[in-house]
Amino acid sequence: MADVAPFRAIRYARPSPSIVAPPYDVITPAERLELLRRDEHNVAQLTLADPESDAGERFRRWLDEGVLVRDDDLAFWLLEQDYVGPDGVERTRSGLVASLQAEPYETGAVLPHERTHAGPKESRLRLLRAANAQLEPILLLYDAPPSTERPDRDPYVAVEGSRLWRLPDDFGPAEAFSGRQLLIADGHHRYETALAFQAEQGTPESGRVLAVLVSASDPGLHVFPTHRVFAGRPDLGFDGATMSPEEALAQLAATPYERAAAVAYRDGEGVLVEGDAGELDVELVDRFGHEGIAYTPDWRDAVARVDRGDADVALLLRPTRIEDVFTRAERGEVLPQKTTYFFPKLLSGLLFLPLE
Repeated sequence: MADVAPFRAIRYARPSPSIVAPPYDVITPAERLELLRRDEHNVAQLTLADPESDAGERFRRWLDEGVLVRDDDLAFWLLEQDYVGPDGVERTRSGLVASLQAEPYETGAVLPHERTHAGPKESRLRLLRAANAQLEPILLLYDAPPSTERPDRDPYVAVEGSRLWRLPDDFGPAEAFSGRQLLIADGHHRYETALAFQAEQGTPESGRVLAVLVSASDPGLHVFPTHRVFAGRPDLGFDGATMSPEEALAQLAATPYERAAAVAYRDGEGVLVEGDAGELDVELVDRFGHEGIAYTPDWRDAVARVDRGDADVALLLRPTRIEDVFTRAERGEVLPQKTTYFFPKLLSGLLFLPLE
């Protein structure tokens, strides 16, 4: 059973749109500068501090100055996010905000589904050492009904489509997580960094992470596909009946998930490409390697890159089903990069988890 607990949050005394930011790993250098100009206390001053050691001094100074405040009592929180997905559909995703004990994957309490790289983990570890706090949440899924309902009162904060409620003191979600495994949806690098930090510090609290736990049956949870675009790959050719990309995508949507499939688009035409039974779409396209690869969540953008001559071929995919990700993770299998695209990203700057 995963160790899910309430926590004493650190948060902004005066939350506003000017102090929040997307996660560190999706912010471009130009966007970082704009966030820093927007507000001298924007959370990017912490999550993208350069050098990372500045984040610790800044975090403690903001606490001393009252920019940040520390809660006296333990609490769980409810987070709702309104969004319009890449498919143009409006949805609301809900999750429980909690403190989660990071455990080695071998225990089976928390499951990964994507590979990680050393570079980002080294940077996040320097940040953890400096701040001694988890500055950004990670997203995890659990296979059970949602564990809480929205309180009948105004949220503590409402910003950029996100709303946050402190839950009642008697709220206890133990039943929702009893015997359940958690699947990391977004935040593999930060989770593994927490394990490394705990190994360094040797204390239980140093291995806790700020987690947003979303039910796999939440109506607002949706996995979007990430399409592949290849440049400098004239070797990629595909046989089959040609058609417009719209017709090919309709054929792809009608193909049972039991067999891998994708649409290959080049020279103005689409072709349905099929893989093996029991294979996932992302595993089919991973056969073609990563040389010259780029990614986009928008199939029209992928097609346009080919039409402009910026790429040789686009491979258009269906969303990976959540149940397939769970199944592979339970078997200990790690899936190709960009297997899933969970949208929207979690906002940074709503809550912080101190590790004292």
